[in-house]
Amino acid sequence: MSYFLPEELYYTRNHEWLHVDENLVTVGLTEYAIDRLGEVLYLDLPEEGQNATMGQAYCSVESVRQIHDLVCPVNGTILEINTSLLDDPNPINDDALGEGWLFRIEMDNERDLANLLRSREYRDLIEDKGSKASN
Repeated sequence: MSYFLPEELYYTRNHEWLHVDENLVTVGLTEYAIDRLGEVLYLDLPEEGQNATMGQAYCSVESVRQIHDLVCPVNGTILEINTSLLDDPNPINDDALGEGWLFRIEMDNERDLANLLRSREYRDLIEDKGSKASN
């Protein structure tokens, strides 16, 4: 399956996408993650104002297949969560790269971006997983 991976976004090995606008980082799940999870049913999102520490699990997504822990991609502070998803998570399933965004972080240091993947690297990661799964 081919996934839409905009080149302007950053990606994590935990299958999150990040849109960076100066120090404001919007985070969501990739189409690949949604495909693997199945329909998202419930979200446990972080609190606004909460410190975000890179590499730590800090919220989760529950789907028909599993619970997926999200790992913080950068250090900073949670500025905003997409509260509309708490009542209706369907935008994650239908528009993961748009209305399905999860939260926004005010990033402490731009150097954190060096730990993330770009579109080509992320595509290589998921294609490698796909080829291993089919063997």
